Amino acid sequence: MTIQEAQNTVDEWIKAYGVRYFSELTNMAVLTEEVGELARVISRRYGEQSWKESDPRKADNGKAALGEEMADVLWVLLCLANQTGVNLTEELQKSIEKKTKRDAKRHLSNPKLK
Repeated sequence: MTIQEAQNTVDEWIKAYGVRYFSELTNMAVLTEEVGELARVISRRYGEQSWKESDPRKADNGKAALGEEMADVLWVLLCLANQTGVNLTEELQKSIEKKTKRDAKRHLSNPKLK
């Protein structure tokens, strides 16, 4: 699925099942919440935090939850792009070009990355 196809799929789903988009402000809050949930899984799976005994994600060390939370973040980001008229394919291409130009040698010469 391309980014544009994903934007279209989310838009079709919202129209068929979601009634309408939440406001941009609400979706920003939801995005923040979803990023927090992703951070929680990452901090326990890869960081120093431990799982609570009652957390069902402990069983697989958050492996299933990691992809689920990433997809939730992407979903809300696609919603925000759709409702604000942003073409994420174009914007990602611009971002890659900007980073390539700006960082062409920066990371290659960074001793911290060797």
